Amino acid sequence: MKKSVFVVSHKNVAMPKDDMYVPIQVGQSDENFLGYIRDNTGENIASKNPNYCELTAQYWAWKNSKADVKGLVHYRRLFGTRSSSIFTAVEARYKHVLDSATLEKLLSSYDMIVPKAHNYYIETAYEHYKHAHHTEGLKITREILRSDYPSYLKKYDEILNRRKSHLLNMMITRKELFDDYSEWLFDVLGKVEKRLDISNYSVSEARVFGYISELLLDVWIECNSVNYVELPVLYMEKQNYFKRYTVNLARKLGLLQVK
Repeated sequence: MKKSVFVVSHKNVAMPKDDMYVPIQVGQSDENFLGYIRDNTGENIASKNPNYCELTAQYWAWKNSKADVKGLVHYRRLFGTRSSSIFTAVEARYKHVLDSATLEKLLSSYDMIVPKAHNYYIETAYEHYKHAHHTEGLKITREILRSDYPSYLKKYDEILNRRKSHLLNMMITRKELFDDYSEWLFDVLGKVEKRLDISNYSVSEARVFGYISELLLDVWIECNSVNYVELPVLYMEKQNYFKRYTVNLARKLGLLQVK
């Protein structure tokens, strides 16, 4: 069974040693990183990276990879076999990165691997999104689902009103499910893209299709009765937790405006 877990990166950084991890370079750099494939080869949407983020790598994997198992992770966010604390040295975290043998065992019992759900605690997924991003994209997404995928609409509304979500655009699954999900996702996002004006969005907010897709994974999983298991996410770079939580609080209090 061939396994390809694509590690998305715009930087030339250390990668997991297991052969199942495939570094894929995204972004507009003219430099080609040794050992990386590029998302601008084969059938691709690499030019959309500023708006689709890591999804340009997912598109590449969907259209070009024939592996039996396909997945998407990030150079600084990897699935782990155990959690780490903020005090765990980054180098030590590599010891607990998901390996090929463990992946095979998990996929013998589950259809898909996803990150541990993010708990918003005091707000819904929609409220959290509203505090951080423009909401026009979510409204248009709902209109697309209502017209083109009506069986997904009720679940979409339900998930936006929950207090937990599987974020980060990370998953590993069999080729059939990866490709089916990608076909649906890029059809929905492509239709949203045609109707959403982002000409005045900031560089950060222009990544809108990457943000929307984070909420669509749960919609697709539950509408298709996908049996999944959650794994912890290992952060492979130092995190500025004080800045992260300060920014989140300021957004919730209306002290930072979405641009």
